[in-house]
Amino acid sequence: MKLPATLRALQYRNFQYFFTGQLISLIGTWMQSIAEQWLVYRITGSAVLLGAMGFTNQIPVFLLSPIGGIVADRYSRRRVVMATQAASMLLASVLATLTLTGTVRVWHLFVLTGLLGVVNAFDVPARQAFTVDMVGKPDLMNAIALNSSMFNASRMVGPAVAGILVAKIGEGWCFFTNAVSYIAVLAGLWLMKVERHEIADQPGSPLSKIVEGFRFVVHNSPVHTLMVMLGVLSLAGLPFMVLLPIFANRILHGGADTLGLLMGASGVGALMAALLMASRKDLRGLGTWASIAAVAFSVVLVGFAYSRVFWWSMAGLVLLGFTMMIEMGASNTLIQSMVPDGLRGRVMSVYTMMVMGMAPMGSLLAGAVANRLGAPNTVAIGGLICLVAAVVFAVRVRRIRVHARRLILAQREQ
Repeated sequence: MKLPATLRALQYRNFQYFFTGQLISLIGTWMQSIAEQWLVYRITGSAVLLGAMGFTNQIPVFLLSPIGGIVADRYSRRRVVMATQAASMLLASVLATLTLTGTVRVWHLFVLTGLLGVVNAFDVPARQAFTVDMVGKPDLMNAIALNSSMFNASRMVGPAVAGILVAKIGEGWCFFTNAVSYIAVLAGLWLMKVERHEIADQPGSPLSKIVEGFRFVVHNSPVHTLMVMLGVLSLAGLPFMVLLPIFANRILHGGADTLGLLMGASGVGALMAALLMASRKDLRGLGTWASIAAVAFSVVLVGFAYSRVFWWSMAGLVLLGFTMMIEMGASNTLIQSMVPDGLRGRVMSVYTMMVMGMAPMGSLLAGAVANRLGAPNTVAIGGLICLVAAVVFAVRVRRIRVHARRLILAQREQ
């Protein structure tokens, strides 16, 4: 049976296993994320601690992702992902046990969140690089887009379910559900049959290998231009997600169920964008898409900051999810199309630093600023910073198209 073009990466059995397992697991992950944010806010009522929680979770990604990139380039990516998923399952189990027994304290949440960040520093580069091992280069763009659709389908379901569960039976059962959900992804990875990951002889110290990955990013203007824009969005734009409990409670006068709906709205928009990306068959115009999306995201973010009507806020979050996913999905696809296989893990570790690693600084800063200026003003300032960067990025994209085409053609000829 021939699959529609939008689903063509699912013709590969390994990707079928991965897609199914990850979809189930990510629903649990989003449930835990929402429940954890709400638990911190319920216990402390502090915007600063919400920002600090985001910082604690993501700063290890910024610091350790380069090492994770080396691991992804030197060892079986499937085994690395299996190890990181098993570790995440263990951490979720500990958190569930502490919460369900009524012994959880704020410092427990910070410790477990920090440890999960360490795990993610190894998981994300390996998982990003593993995509090409499952489907090959011809269907890489479609696989990346389907991964994004999976991520955002789970973001629609997970927060909504978490909001209901938290309101009815408490946060602990969300953490337990997440722990159980990892069984699906581990089973999928176990069933895969992946060709042996050949490791070329790479003399030199680990530090020199890290530097090699950074050197490729710095010396190739299309790659570092995309990376910088992603970094600015993560630093100044995405921290609005950390402040959503404040919008749900103080501004829209709701509870955990309202927070779940807000997160789900963002997921709806992102899922629409991911499916649109999956329908594309080539790379032409992706740079323009990324530019337009970055500008639109920035403008909508400022508008969302000052909304006081629930349905307007929901609509704004749908648009934010849509534009954010177009920008990130287009950038991910272009970067992976320009990077040599031998550097893929290390370059994707830089991508991870920009997307997940810059966010902790933004989260910590947003929490502190929101404590003084309020969440709406904080989000609006971030939107204006993103807008300036997006305009510069749009101008820059036009100048680097020729270089980008050369890099893409060089990888196709390998």
